[in-house]
Amino acid sequence: MTEFSFTLKATDGQARTGVIHTPRGEVRTPAFMPVGTAATVKAMRPESVRETGADILLGNTYHLMLRPGAERIARLGGLHRFMNWERPILTDSGGFQVMSLAELRKLTEDGVTFRSHIDGSRHTLTPERSMEIQRLLGSDIVMAFDECPALPADRARIEDSMRLSMRWAARSREAFGDRPGHALFGIQQGGLERDLRADSAAALTNIGFDGYAVGGLAVGEGQEAMFACLDYAPGMLPADKPRYLMGVGKPDDIVGAVKRGIDMMDCVLPSRSGRTGQAFTRRGVVNIKNARHADDPRPLDEACGCPACRGYSRAYLHHVFRAGEILSSMLLTWHNLHYYQELMEGMRQAIAAGSFDAWEAGFHAGRSEGDIPPL
Repeated sequence: MTEFSFTLKATDGQARTGVIHTPRGEVRTPAFMPVGTAATVKAMRPESVRETGADILLGNTYHLMLRPGAERIARLGGLHRFMNWERPILTDSGGFQVMSLAELRKLTEDGVTFRSHIDGSRHTLTPERSMEIQRLLGSDIVMAFDECPALPADRARIEDSMRLSMRWAARSREAFGDRPGHALFGIQQGGLERDLRADSAAALTNIGFDGYAVGGLAVGEGQEAMFACLDYAPGMLPADKPRYLMGVGKPDDIVGAVKRGIDMMDCVLPSRSGRTGQAFTRRGVVNIKNARHADDPRPLDEACGCPACRGYSRAYLHHVFRAGEILSSMLLTWHNLHYYQELMEGMRQAIAAGSFDAWEAGFHAGRSEGDIPPL
């Protein structure tokens, strides 16, 4: 059986391209992971997601433990079989959702007790239970259980949270055990405090993980502050392991993160935007609900080869969105995921060729020269 490993193939400045090897297939990096929170990428068939170029999907421990339940998914053959996706799956630990979605939370050294946002039922999530749930799901990449405070927050709150997360990281490592072919990623915390980020990275490296995430960003601090943190945070993590920035983001966020040494990203934005009538293109964002598209025979993007652009006009997409047709969500989501995967492929090629700076300049110039207003 293929062991989990990471091969770094080329660098250009801080930008990196490589391959994550797993028993279920290779993941080309930098990689964007479409989010299948509840065992589905909304409005997409798994086969269609793969056709966009995605190598890996993200599922979520919190949502799947509540519905349909990790034990049920295990009885049905695991998450891959359950959702008909045979390639790698990364599962978030549930920590972020517990803090942001669950009701009546009680945080202790042991873990978090909370009530479900679905039906009010009472649950406890600890590092050990998070590892158990992700094992039952059959995740290829498991995330350590952590706590993630929203920003802004005072330094004392951020430091207490980081120290707790590091203790939970050690417990996650012990509970994960020895699982050949599966990987466990630790999550760096510390907010925007450089010394706390360094302490967190040192603690995680001492514990030892198969990959490392930069957590606690894209939680309200803004792009400028996020990039300032990414100027140093990824470099604190082992260079021979994958680096994952959680919950990011918009196309220019992704490009800026890759420029600063990030290998993996995920975000609900391409699918959520597809459902709300927004399409990402080389020249910016098309708001298909706008009346000016009602008589426009052009595709969303003349250079795009996705089904929405190959077969449908802006006028038609405007019509089905205004009519509330499900096809609107399907086509726009497909287009957005296709765009994101083309973005990643463009960066992989540019890094390999040593031309990332020129590629990045072209990316920004194309968006600024267009007549499409930004989000």
